[in-house]
Amino acid sequence: KKCIFLPCIATLAHCNSEFSHLYIKTRVSIMLVPIFTLKLNHKINPRMVTIGQFDGVHPCLTAATQAGKVFIHNPHTRGQRPVAHRLSQSAQDSDISLLNINQAVTCLAAGRLGPNTTGDTLLVGSQTNLLAYDVHDNADIFYREVTDGANAIALGKLGDIPSPLAIIGGNCALQGFDYQGNDHFWTVTGDNVRSLVLCDFTGDGKNELLVGSEDFDIRLDHVVLHVFNVLCAQEAIIKHFALVALMCCTISYLCVFRFGYALANGTVGVYDRAARYWRIKSKNHAMSIFAFDLNADGVVELITGWSNGKIDARSDRTGEVIFKDNFSSSVAGVVEGDYRLDGQKQLICTSTEGEVRGYLPASKDLKGNLMDTSAEQDLVRELSQRRQNLLLELRNYEENAKTHSGMGVIPANTQLQTALSVKAATETQKAHVELSISTPNETVIRAVLIFAEGIFEGESHVVHPSAQSLSGCVRVPIVPPKDIPVDLHIKAFVGGRTSTQFHVFEITRQLPRFSMYDLAVDSSAAQPTGRVAFSINDRQQRVVMWLNQNFLLPEGEESPDVTFSSLRGGGLLSFSMASSGQITIRTDDIDLAGDLIQSLASFLAIEDLSAEADFPTYFEELHTTLTEVDEFHSVHQKLTAAMADHSNYIRNMLVQAEDARLMGDMTTMKKRYRELYDLNRDLINEYKIRSNNHNALLACLKSVNQAIQRAGRLRVGKPKNQVISACRDAIKSNNVNALFRIMRAGTASS
Repeated sequence: KKCIFLPCIATLAHCNSEFSHLYIKTRVSIMLVPIFTLKLNHKINPRMVTIGQFDGVHPCLTAATQAGKVFIHNPHTRGQRPVAHRLSQSAQDSDISLLNINQAVTCLAAGRLGPNTTGDTLLVGSQTNLLAYDVHDNADIFYREVTDGANAIALGKLGDIPSPLAIIGGNCALQGFDYQGNDHFWTVTGDNVRSLVLCDFTGDGKNELLVGSEDFDIRLDHVVLHVFNVLCAQEAIIKHFALVALMCCTISYLCVFRFGYALANGTVGVYDRAARYWRIKSKNHAMSIFAFDLNADGVVELITGWSNGKIDARSDRTGEVIFKDNFSSSVAGVVEGDYRLDGQKQLICTSTEGEVRGYLPASKDLKGNLMDTSAEQDLVRELSQRRQNLLLELRNYEENAKTHSGMGVIPANTQLQTALSVKAATETQKAHVELSISTPNETVIRAVLIFAEGIFEGESHVVHPSAQSLSGCVRVPIVPPKDIPVDLHIKAFVGGRTSTQFHVFEITRQLPRFSMYDLAVDSSAAQPTGRVAFSINDRQQRVVMWLNQNFLLPEGEESPDVTFSSLRGGGLLSFSMASSGQITIRTDDIDLAGDLIQSLASFLAIEDLSAEADFPTYFEELHTTLTEVDEFHSVHQKLTAAMADHSNYIRNMLVQAEDARLMGDMTTMKKRYRELYDLNRDLINEYKIRSNNHNALLACLKSVNQAIQRAGRLRVGKPKNQVISACRDAIKSNNVNALFRIMRAGTASS
């Protein structure tokens, strides 16, 4: 079968882009007719779809479905699938086999794991375990407990590690297993991991690991790309990204240095290294993203499946839409594979209701004509838009000429001036950064629009003073939720007091990263007990430049010795530098200390930096948490043993009750069933206790992993990796004293 191409009318779509003055044009859509459509009689869990060649030849669509099961669709070898072990035949579809996991599936992947295996290995993750399964031989390869849970799986080679790894992202931790289930890789992240991609991002022939987590970050080894997103509904879940089913961020590798991402608030975009190429925002949620060359131009497009059932393909360079289609229900996942065994890869899209569609890319002989037509129509559209803008401008001039000749005219020296200042808390207003927007003459500012991500709800803010309170100055309070640099894109309507038409001034002002810290220090404030010290080989003037770039300091500040008060928590931050290059940061906030060190190291291009740190208050809290972990582990073991004993009692009581029934002893039978009922009620209560204990244990383990991450962020490069590795070894050996020595000094030696 061949694809059928139908032209469609191209319209200019004003996409909700990053800022109102930017928009992404919609190209002529390529209307592809699916080359095959399947109706599977099984629902599909969102974002739990993969495809694997489990016998080494035939691709099989695999997805998690209801009741803790995974279905494997294999239409290629009908009647040749034995039923054994975990596998069973679906009663609804002869092409589907069901794999019984007996736990809620949280992630799914397939790929080559063992060195001598003929086919792909199926990896199934749950909240507590990881199963590596050989579908072809119906056998478990390994079954491992993962205490941090499994939220995402990536399978392949990583860095210099010779064998492929199954890398699991969980509760603030990453763990890699080889084909025998041995642990070969472990590290921590800032928060729960929600997306993993193995790819040669740097083009050096070795795979790197892209990690998306719930703390606004996408990480690539030592590179951290901040992605910001404010969504009120997420606060009730985990304070950060949480895409419908607790997924913060989906990542898809496009090419060297470039990847696509999808966020919880409906944002989809592309990064090239640390620079964002483009992004769009939708009221729907992106359920899955995938890289696939759909128009056969040699460059992959970003394929996005949405919660409303829409599938679209966008150019990785511009974000232009080149393809659209719709399902009747939410998209569950997007994969690729040669499902028809004709030597051509198809884009395979699935919905949550079990509908599957396959698309072939555009044929190469049609590519040239198609793109030429698109370019011509793009040019016509652009010229038409320019004509409309000129006609609108001409009509405005004509309206001015009909009335007063000076209406709408402003002095030639009119400028838009901006200033940022730190304002302490008052009785009527909490502490904030004040953005002042003003003009130098008698003109007034009628309205101000500010576009900034991560600060305002909806990423935009409008100030529209009443006609009675118009002036040449507008002040806007800003409260950044995190210490991150933010570009404020400002549009101001400027004119006379009686004007009905206004000039629009546009200006961009960057909000420094550490703008929520004030030089005005309360003398009665308690001095911080936490400190971190390190040495650098650089001039004081360079450090002063960094301070002025990242803090709101008064003009002429030339000293590297400064003390701030935090506008968020009220604590003090002291920064000092000796002539020898020794820098000391004093604060009780270990996260702030880590942010300062990472920012300074990036500014000064420091590759390796060791430090000595001591945060008594935080370390005391961590010590308490470690004690609670031991207690929760002990309770967990006792509850598990008690549940096993009760299970034996239940079996015995059932046998006795059935014996009594068969012998006609109704009195004994009723007695045994009453006892069984009471025991079942006790089991339910114990399960609730066990569940609460498990959740508390996970929270404590998350705190421990975050503590290791924070200790690592006090260092840079190799010292950072050494601290993380040494901390893990100390925890595995249950050596608490060594753990705190490592966090303080960076090494286990006293």
